[in-house]
Amino acid sequence: MGQVLNGKMVAQAVKDEVAAMVGSLDYQPGLATVLVGDDPASHSYVKGKRRDAEEVGINSIHHEVDASVTQEELIELVETLNADDSVDGILVQLPLPGDLDGEVTVETIDPAKDVDGLHPFSLGKLMLGRPGLRPCTPSGVLRILDHYGIETAGARAVIVGRSFLVGRPLAMMLSERGADSTVSVAHSRTEDLPSVTREADILIAAAGSPGLIGAEHVRPGATVIDVGVNRTDAGLVGDVDFDAVVDIAGAITPVPGGVGPMTRAMLLVNTLRAAKARRAAP
Repeated sequence: MGQVLNGKMVAQAVKDEVAAMVGSLDYQPGLATVLVGDDPASHSYVKGKRRDAEEVGINSIHHEVDASVTQEELIELVETLNADDSVDGILVQLPLPGDLDGEVTVETIDPAKDVDGLHPFSLGKLMLGRPGLRPCTPSGVLRILDHYGIETAGARAVIVGRSFLVGRPLAMMLSERGADSTVSVAHSRTEDLPSVTREADILIAAAGSPGLIGAEHVRPGATVIDVGVNRTDAGLVGDVDFDAVVDIAGAITPVPGGVGPMTRAMLLVNTLRAAKARRAAP
């Protein structure tokens, strides 16, 4: 049976580190969350993020907005938070309801406060290999690999999924200097997907398709990272058929309890980084 990589444990270690660093500051970083509408899943996600912030000493500044808000009103709120010096990070919970445009809203965020790492400016710095705020989920994946001593340098990594939230930025981050993986990005239209994924030393499933990755997709001994979060009648499941893969993989993340907690933990890391960078600026 492969080693189960405990994301909750790693996330707690990250939170402990952030709490210690926040405690050493002579100011309190602030994280502003914006929640639009009444989607239960979004409420649950934001509640967890706020609780995490408070636990590590980051000031949680929360705005709940009715789903009837106009795009102009939402942009005005973001611009107010941009100008608020007590706010170091801004997170707009996506997806937005109705006809509200998530991309336009995210692009309104001051890149210096883009703690989700999804602003085009942030992604552009990633593409150029320049330091900056990185997307939280890919950062969490790398932190899990690092925590468990799973070598990325020289490893062949295959990512199934090409979204701008996970797949594409993670491909860049795994191939950056320091990570030094050889990366392939596959997707739902990849021909003979199992033959591609079986080449992987590190296989990352981020396609949003329940149980997409089965035993036939995994090379014996490979590390399997499941980024999928799919709500089904049977509960929360990943993109990997855990029971079918766990005895083949050398290491594997579960769902829940794998990458999910790391996404939230890396949001705290980004908020601290944003606070230190903003306050160090001349």
